[in-house]
Amino acid sequence: MHPSAISAPLRLCERYSSIPAPLRELNLSRTSVLSALILRSRPAGESNNEVYLLTAEEGIIRATVFGGPKSKLRAFASPFNSGQVWIYRDKAKEYAKLSDMDVRSWRPALREMYERTMAGAAIAETILTSHGGGGEWGIALKLAEETLDALESANEDMCRRLLVHFLWRWAGFLGIQPHLNECSSCGHGEKASLWFNAKESAALCANCNSDSIQTGSKQGGQIILNPGGRKWLSVTGELEPSSLHRYSMDVKSFGEVKALVTAVLAEVFGKRLGSWEW
Repeated sequence: MHPSAISAPLRLCERYSSIPAPLRELNLSRTSVLSALILRSRPAGESNNEVYLLTAEEGIIRATVFGGPKSKLRAFASPFNSGQVWIYRDKAKEYAKLSDMDVRSWRPALREMYERTMAGAAIAETILTSHGGGGEWGIALKLAEETLDALESANEDMCRRLLVHFLWRWAGFLGIQPHLNECSSCGHGEKASLWFNAKESAALCANCNSDSIQTGSKQGGQIILNPGGRKWLSVTGELEPSSLHRYSMDVKSFGEVKALVTAVLAEVFGKRLGSWEW
């Protein structure tokens, strides 16, 4: 067990034991203990940091971390670390403070390879852009942590696949995964390529797509999906990230799958995230 797992609660006990009982009760009532993942950290003033957390209990929280560069708490509250956090809220001043953190997953390997760091950053930005998924935050936290754990030992190619896999699962979590088993219009084309239109969230076979183009009901921006890419999405959709290495994908299929999942999310977000492109 990491020393912080023991010291964090003890530090809080020592801190509150010196406060008079009435004030201590008031202070505790303003403090929440939550399961959290640090998504982002950035400077706030000369010596403080502002962190964004995904919590299982309350979703996305923004909090201030006080202390200079040598502060242990600032080191604990680094992106991709997760564990138990103590959040103090002052409603009068309308701010939240990260009082302490018991880090249970440090994930240092995510900072040792460019591709791992970029994939982790893309996951964090996707979660923040979708406001933590809007509910069922425990599931959202689980999805994120599973992928970050798998990224720790991933090579360059696996980092890209793990990101696309997360984005596809996140689309399912948001309830916006399109149906790709067959043509949305005629129900055929299970073993053929389909043309996907993100604005209408519809996949059409060659015949139906041709008819739509002739009648002017389809616009540009369609994505071609071959059977291989669609099968990969179908097979891995419910798969845990730790098992993703068992399912490879050729370069062409990967490009199509990435184009699809990012188009689906971009349509909902109203923009494409720069962190998806690296």
